[in-house]
Amino acid sequence: MTAIPMKRSAVRLLIDNKAFLALVLLVVVSAAMSDNFLTGDNLLNVLRQTSINAIIAMGVTFVILTAGIDLSVGAVLALSGAFAASMTASGLAPWISVPGSIAAGAAMGMVSGLFVAFGRIQAFVVTLVAMTVVRGATLVYTDGRPISIGGGDVADAFWQLGGGYWMGIPIPIYLMFFVFVLCWAVLHHTRFGRHVYAVGGNEQVARLSGINVNRIKVSVYAIAGGCAALAGVVLTARLGSAQPTAGMTYELDAIAAVVIGGTSLMGGRGRIFGTLVGALVIGVLNNALNILGVSSYFQMIAKGAVILLAVLIDSRSQSSS
Repeated sequence: MTAIPMKRSAVRLLIDNKAFLALVLLVVVSAAMSDNFLTGDNLLNVLRQTSINAIIAMGVTFVILTAGIDLSVGAVLALSGAFAASMTASGLAPWISVPGSIAAGAAMGMVSGLFVAFGRIQAFVVTLVAMTVVRGATLVYTDGRPISIGGGDVADAFWQLGGGYWMGIPIPIYLMFFVFVLCWAVLHHTRFGRHVYAVGGNEQVARLSGINVNRIKVSVYAIAGGCAALAGVVLTARLGSAQPTAGMTYELDAIAAVVIGGTSLMGGRGRIFGTLVGALVIGVLNNALNILGVSSYFQMIAKGAVILLAVLIDSRSQSSS
């Protein structure tokens, strides 16, 4: 009689960890198809390339857990990166330019959150408008041209955030795991994190139980904006300049990482670890296809197929639970 419950629990375990299993399978297949995949340099390259998307996606996870969406993170990344580049070029030290840029990104996200929470406008519409406005503001601020971080000691110190190494490991990888640990701690070990899940699970019940739903909504969009800004700083530092078109379609990759990681678009269910794994799935897939010489056009098709498969599995698991 206990065989059936054990079988169900095993199936449940597989479903709950489907993103991690997919990552392991993808790594095994990639290693079998190319001898260059499991080299140390390539693995570090995968993690460094994944770091940008992972940092953005972890911020977006907070928004999606409340049953929201944020389409503006790519544009916020671009404008925040432009702020960081101009401040660095003017001689401001990284300990000023970096927090300033992150604060600017958080402020942009907070504005979207205010419209969602108090304006009662759908998050899709608000963040679509924000994406357009912020992207336009970026082009105005940069005059449509890249902004170089300049030269000298200040620029070199700033560049380390994106291109530097510590103990043989790229700095962006450390930043990615720092953001992961911070987001994991907030979501799973604070009252704020419990309220985020509660709002996404049932907003009306959360409101009746005394949770300040509007404050939670504003906060999660601010977090998403701050994470996007940090990613913008890292990208700008790595390139040595802020590109006015930076971050184009990055919001789609971030949302894809969240969905692949098992966070429900309906809100209230998901894990920050799943988001990190989802970002790694996309990073490994892109890297493996590049090594195999697959056209970028087919890479887009493959990525879309993986996202669709993740959504189908998620909807099946929800209907069976």
